[in-house]
Amino acid sequence: MSSATLVTSGVVLLTVVGIAYGGTFLLRVVNGAFPANELQRSYFRAGHAHAGVLVILGLVVRLLLDQPTVPDWGRLLGDLVLLAAILMPAGFFLSVVGRNPSTPNRWRLLIPVGATSLVIGLVAAGVALILGGLTAV
Repeated sequence: MSSATLVTSGVVLLTVVGIAYGGTFLLRVVNGAFPANELQRSYFRAGHAHAGVLVILGLVVRLLLDQPTVPDWGRLLGDLVLLAAILMPAGFFLSVVGRNPSTPNRWRLLIPVGATSLVIGLVAAGVALILGGLTAV
C-alpha cells in the first residue's frame, strides 16, 4: 500500500471518531435535549447513518482496490465512495438547519449528488476489481 493511501486512510479512519461523537448529538436530539422537529430528527438520523456506513464502505473499497493488477482509474474512481460519505451526510444535515424548518433547503441537492458519486465509485471499483482479477489469472 502506498504511503499516500496509508495516510489518507488513517485520516478517514479518524473521522469515525467524529461520527461517533455525532451519535451523542443524535441522542440529545432524540431525548429532547436539543430542540428539533420531526423533519430534522429524520434527516439527522439519515445523515448519521449514511456517514457511518459510507466511511467504512469507502475504506473497504480502498483496501480492495489496492492491488497491483487493478487499473489506476479504478483506484481514482473508487475514492468517489469516500466523497459520497461527505456529500450525502452534509446534504442531510445542512438541508434542515435553522429553527423549525418545514421543508429541506437547497443543500438537499448534495444528497443526489452524493448518491451519484456513490454509484459511479462502486461500479468503477467493481469493474476495476474484475479486470484486475482477470489480469492476475
